[in-house]
Amino acid sequence: MGFQRWFGALFLLFLTAGCSSMKPEQFDGREPRLLIEDYFAGNTRAWGIFEDRFGTLRREFVVDIEGTWDGDTLTLVEDFVYSDGETQQRIWTIRKLDAHRYEGTAADVIGAAEGVSYGNALNWSYTLALPIGESVWNVRFDDWMFLQADDVLVNRAKVSKFGLEIGEVTIFFRKEPVRSARALESQDVAAE
Repeated sequence: MGFQRWFGALFLLFLTAGCSSMKPEQFDGREPRLLIEDYFAGNTRAWGIFEDRFGTLRREFVVDIEGTWDGDTLTLVEDFVYSDGETQQRIWTIRKLDAHRYEGTAADVIGAAEGVSYGNALNWSYTLALPIGESVWNVRFDDWMFLQADDVLVNRAKVSKFGLEIGEVTIFFRKEPVRSARALESQDVAAE
């Protein structure tokens, strides 16, 4: 009987470990305000890691992102380079539904991603078709993005399958400075 209770408690712990009680509305009024259509317009660079559920680092990557906002739709072209040399591109099409809600699609996203933003935070949730070896797993992402001072955006995503957490992705975004043609010429001359 003791083993059954212990096993039941352990199973319940696994089921609830991925649940978050945090709500986007809790961040209403916090600054700096995150509007993804403003933040991601132009060029952004990001650095990220994936840790498995035991905290073991499994992958590292850099992402260059080019964003365009046409007043209704944000298009993000994300070019990933992983530490093992693998490259990947994901193109997001994100519509702003109202002052706080977004909906996004990408080729490897199952259905539509849903985002809710208040203050400096955005909660983004979606199912991604993730290649694992020779197979593809449909995994759930629960992303939380937090805009910080100096245009630094911190993103933590819990990754789960069948309700069980399998890992976590941590990403830091930084806006790329706009460089004038003269600055680029000066940089090229200095390199010669």
